[in-house]
Amino acid sequence: MPSVPTIRPAGEDEPALAGLLLPVFRKGDSYAVDPTMTAADAVAYWRAPEKSVFLAEMGGVTQGTYYLRPNQGGGGAHVCNCGYVTAEAARGRGVARAMLEHSLAEARARGFRAMQYNFVVSTNTRAIDIWTRAGFDTVGRLPGAFRHPTEGYVDALVMFRSLV
Repeated sequence: MPSVPTIRPAGEDEPALAGLLLPVFRKGDSYAVDPTMTAADAVAYWRAPEKSVFLAEMGGVTQGTYYLRPNQGGGGAHVCNCGYVTAEAARGRGVARAMLEHSLAEARARGFRAMQYNFVVSTNTRAIDIWTRAGFDTVGRLPGAFRHPTEGYVDALVMFRSLV
């Protein structure tokens, strides 16, 4: 398998997206979505009209996905937001870092001036570490805002990075 994933815009990749999203959503420990949603609903959520969706592939196998969208409209439309999912089998292989780097470059190319993560579950320490090392600051903490399936009520973080 190649050591660096290829990242491309998602096309008609609904089965691959569902295969990535459903295990993460079902686990219920990192996204504030209904863990019982159907595959069609998961893909519809991920591919909402305001989102641009990308896939990360290694050796012809889809290993991750991310979306990029404006975080707000109007006066806040210069700040983007992303969501990332990495296949369990691809964890620790640089897929998340590659998607982060790609999303930062893509955001700059689209004229965004900053990137913000609105609801990072505090127990998602691997993601927090990656994003912190990439220059994101924790600018807010929402006490007990996420009901984790095994840890109970945990904090959610707001993370921000300038792109200029």
